[in-house]
Amino acid sequence: MTVWQAILEGVIQGATEFLPISSSGHLSLSQHFFGMQAGSLLFDVMLHLGTLAAVVAVYHRLVGRLLCELVRLLRDLFTGRFRWRGMSADRRLLLMLIFGLIPLFLLFLPVPGTGMEVRDFADRWATDGDIVIEGCSLLGTALLLTLGVAAGRRTEARHISPGGRRLGGRKDFTAGDALTVGFAQCAAAVFPGLSRSGSTLAAGLMRGVSRRAALDYSFVIGIPAILAAVLVEMKTAAAQPAGVAALPMAAGVVAAAAVGFLAIRLLRWMVVTDRLSVFVAYTFALGAVVVVLGLIEHGTGVNIATGAKLSF
Repeated sequence: MTVWQAILEGVIQGATEFLPISSSGHLSLSQHFFGMQAGSLLFDVMLHLGTLAAVVAVYHRLVGRLLCELVRLLRDLFTGRFRWRGMSADRRLLLMLIFGLIPLFLLFLPVPGTGMEVRDFADRWATDGDIVIEGCSLLGTALLLTLGVAAGRRTEARHISPGGRRLGGRKDFTAGDALTVGFAQCAAAVFPGLSRSGSTLAAGLMRGVSRRAALDYSFVIGIPAILAAVLVEMKTAAAQPAGVAALPMAAGVVAAAAVGFLAIRLLRWMVVTDRLSVFVAYTFALGAVVVVLGLIEHGTGVNIATGAKLSF
């Protein structure tokens, strides 16, 4: 892999990881239509670390406060001073993040009769040559974003001060909000084409949370999720050949971090200014096209772009 190829992959990873268009769906489709082989697992892991750095860079103050609050929470638990009432805003958010991560354990449940865990289906569907699932998942992303946009507008309309100022809705998450977002994140981890950021953001909006609070929670809950995925894959990646030289790998990581940082900033602006409809149109159009092409490939048994034979 050349430096420029690595940078290109880093740019794609950084943009699609955070914009609500699905990085896994775009990766699967690019491999399918361009005949690309899956890259080095270690390189993929390092790109995820680059996007993780982008989130931490944008939310470094909040992340720092939450880490300090985690230390204080553990101290209070061990000394018997923990109380549900009177919690600070940071402690409440920390607990809601913990609640939101609980559904991810469903990914490790075995599926009877398959010899696989739930999370294994993500890799199978992303590499099986059948792009109908990716197309349907992209349509699912468009539907969730549509519902989220509509819910956000209803919430904002209900929360207007007597002076006419828009208050935007609830800023504090409840356990129900956190679990709903957690289940959305769990589903996005299984279906290639179902955007993690889009699903979690839409889930928060449909629960009546303000746009800014829903978006910030969506990004921050992604930090432990991405970190956990990296740790799970790192053991396997370390046992395989690197496949990518040090310089291209570093270039790809830097590109993923830089573009990821800009993508987060862009999405924050688009959410606050109610411009998510752009992503609704994009994911709907792409999903519809992919479903049609996938059905054609089912009929012909041939990859419509490369001419390779397919087995479903």
